[in-house]
Amino acid sequence: MLLPRNSLIAPEKIAGYLLARREKGDKSGLLALLGYRAEDAARLEADIRSQLLPREASEAGRTPYGRKFVSRGSLTGPNGRSLLVKSVWMYEEVTGTTKFITLYTNQ
Repeated sequence: MLLPRNSLIAPEKIAGYLLARREKGDKSGLLALLGYRAEDAARLEADIRSQLLPREASEAGRTPYGRKFVSRGSLTGPNGRSLLVKSVWMYEEVTGTTKFITLYTNQ
């Protein structure tokens, strides 16, 4: 299934989670390999929206808040390098909104 084009990608999810150095569950190092830095939050959001959101997604379970979906694809960063990643999204049943949750390497 294709996820809605207007799916929500919260700015704080990008700047405060994916690009922020964290002791546990750090993703900033992975994204740095592709050339993303803390100041590249808008670029990363645009790249997720254009490169990952249009990919086919499959349902990956339910949470108390809604259904989770996973899509896999290549993310190409500002330095031209690419990495296969898995993006996780959730359809929130209360609001009817699909939201970006996170991404991982596709290994």
